[in-house]
Amino acid sequence: MRKVLVANRGEIARRIFRSCRGLGIGTVAVYSDADAGAAHVADADEAVHVGPAAARESYLRADRVLEAARSSGADAIHPGYGFLSENADFATAVADAGLTWIGPSPESLRQMGDKQRARDIAAASGVPVVPGSRRFEAGDLAGLDEAAAAVGYPLLVKASAGGGGIGMRRVDAPEKLAEVVAGTQSMAEKAFGDGAVFLERFVPKARHVEIQVFGFGNGEAVHLFERDCSLQRRFQKVIEESRAPLLPAEVRQAMADAAVRLCRATGYSGAGTVEFIVDAETFEFFFLEMNTRIQVEHPVTEAITGTDLVGMQIDFARGALSGLDQASIAPRGHAIECRLYAENPEKMFMPSPGTLEAFRLPEDMEHVRIDSGYREGDAVTPFYDPMVAKVIVWGADRDEARERAIEALSRSRVEGIRSNRAFLVACLADPVFAAGDVHTGFIEARKKDLLAA
Repeated sequence: MRKVLVANRGEIARRIFRSCRGLGIGTVAVYSDADAGAAHVADADEAVHVGPAAARESYLRADRVLEAARSSGADAIHPGYGFLSENADFATAVADAGLTWIGPSPESLRQMGDKQRARDIAAASGVPVVPGSRRFEAGDLAGLDEAAAAVGYPLLVKASAGGGGIGMRRVDAPEKLAEVVAGTQSMAEKAFGDGAVFLERFVPKARHVEIQVFGFGNGEAVHLFERDCSLQRRFQKVIEESRAPLLPAEVRQAMADAAVRLCRATGYSGAGTVEFIVDAETFEFFFLEMNTRIQVEHPVTEAITGTDLVGMQIDFARGALSGLDQASIAPRGHAIECRLYAENPEKMFMPSPGTLEAFRLPEDMEHVRIDSGYREGDAVTPFYDPMVAKVIVWGADRDEARERAIEALSRSRVEGIRSNRAFLVACLADPVFAAGDVHTGFIEARKKDLLAA
């Protein structure tokens, strides 16, 4: 492997470039009109333009990405997360073009990329799943009321091909169901090219806990412990940590065992994340979905295990990693990741595009890692996700990590746009969060106090 094209942008592209440089591998960036002057373009050895600002005309154009690989002489493609990362057809096209795909096999993507199919596979593997319905294709509403009654209210309408909280809406009563399903089908069709949805029971006080896994395609797999991603707004993560606070040891182990069992049963290859919903009161857990890619929050796992997950992906793809001993992977301390967004918490966390007139993050702090796709003076456009940086900290224990995260965010300057910096500090300093009493409704339940802090 001589040269890797990263079919992505922003912080994840820069992060992959770092691992490539460490391995002596050349790098190629792709960019849209909106990203011509972006940091990830400057970081790469080469850069190729792939289209207009809109993602569907640039980063989601598999043909243009493949042509960029050909024209630059890249011999491998890493998709990052989002965009084409879980697109089995794209992964197949990469292999058909004689290039190395740095990610799970197309078969793994097909098996686990569709949430409905993944639920069926998990259930067949003996992994507990949340009660749910059949798949409702775009425009199909037949038997919807009966399916909802069997699942029970409140419930979630979820896009089968969705991810990152996109294509997920809560319904509390039957009279709104058909409208929400139709709307979600339409949105899913536009966002993912697949309008199918399904219904899933909503757990009122739930925790979102996920297991980082790595499979070797031969029925062998390991886990790299759990991450708690319960602090969310609009079903999208804001603060992630590892290890999960106040989670009984036997529950941690049972979830890790279930995740590895699923990987072994499917012959999963590469890095992935098995996500679970955990009842915050009973600690009963259910399979939610599997993300067949690197996750936004992978740095907290790297921080507690001392691993380079992207480096592992690259080594596996080039045949330099064929297995790992579970006993050799040990957790140390506690890590927290805070997603710094260009958004206004006081206005329902709406995105706040603009120019970063001041953008200074404490990269010199000990045990603090900054992953960002932006520099001071850069424009945050409305075309892509408004996350401007990830602030990742490590501590000997959760309290030390939490206090270090507060200090790092307090020392940060973000001007020219609205950001959630102060809101993140308020979350970290909140006495309920400090006590470890986290759940997916935390922000909504305590929003008034958090905004007033």
